[in-house]
Amino acid sequence: MQIERERALPAELVQELRDGGQFGMCLPRSLGGGEVEPAEMVRTLETLAQGDGASAWCAMIASTSGLLGAYLPTEQAELIFDGGRSIVGGVFAPRGRASRVEGGYLVSGRWSFVSGIGHSDWVLGGCLVEQGDGFETIAGGGPDVRLMLMPRASVEVIDTWSVAGLCGTGSHDISVEAQLVPPDRAVSLFSDRPRVDGALYAFPIFGLLALGICAVALGIARGAIEDLVELASGKRPAPGARSLAERATIQAEVARAEAKLRAARALVLEEAHAAFEAARAGGQLSDGDRLGLRLAATHATRTAAEVAGAMYQAGGGSSIYDSSPLQRRFRDANVATQHMMVAPATFELAGRLLLGLPTDTSQL
Repeated sequence: MQIERERALPAELVQELRDGGQFGMCLPRSLGGGEVEPAEMVRTLETLAQGDGASAWCAMIASTSGLLGAYLPTEQAELIFDGGRSIVGGVFAPRGRASRVEGGYLVSGRWSFVSGIGHSDWVLGGCLVEQGDGFETIAGGGPDVRLMLMPRASVEVIDTWSVAGLCGTGSHDISVEAQLVPPDRAVSLFSDRPRVDGALYAFPIFGLLALGICAVALGIARGAIEDLVELASGKRPAPGARSLAERATIQAEVARAEAKLRAARALVLEEAHAAFEAARAGGQLSDGDRLGLRLAATHATRTAAEVAGAMYQAGGGSSIYDSSPLQRRFRDANVATQHMMVAPATFELAGRLLLGLPTDTSQL
């Protein structure tokens, strides 16, 4: 497959996704974006992932990065997003360090997992900002993380993306050394507030990112079921033998996978709708609202990997060949589970809250 082989999306596909608005789903309408409801983003990413997980992942990264358009001063937002034509990607994790200087911030760092860097116009990198002997903090004492927006041409791309799955995302490392970033291109999702009104920008940001990840995983798993059904209708292990579709064990496995996937997806859409309605009402979302989003997203991502694995197993020896889509679905779904937003630690955080224990919910 070309996307896997080249570890990048083809230019023509990038253009189609750009023109179709799939890279700008979370960008404010005033900046040329879709500003779609979270449930609509989930459905769109699912559909893309049924065709190719890497394409959906890149659309998810670009779309959620578009949230920054609601935080930036209007002039900078218009420059960076260029009427919805620019693609922005990057990494929230604070792998960089910044110091306040005349004219902005002096930034150095190296960031991993920069999905879609090959087709991005701008990139963001999370930084801790030096203050005295430590770093700037938020209320409660935790470190503030400021996202520094930089032109793609100003960063070094380091070829590191030789991985098991989601190969086509081209999620290489980037680095900068003593790069000056203007103050109005630096955003904190903790201490800054959106400059654009709208329910989407009152929605929990980390919850929205987790929804995007699980949407990709759900689409991959749906594609795996479809691939197995197609394979099972024609595959006969031996001449005269029953097809896979006629075997009771395969019938039961497909039914179990279908039930698990539908249930996980229903929970995601239910929690996304409830949280968006709370945001639309203008109230502050509770820890319970945000907990529901993260639990649903983590559960769905891990369920999707289980479903993709079950379909891979059901396909038998045919699944192991490079020509089989089932082996790619299996690999892609399991790579999705490794993202920090849907990692097992999410369950630990949720468990603490459910048990009534004191818990830091700043990244919930």
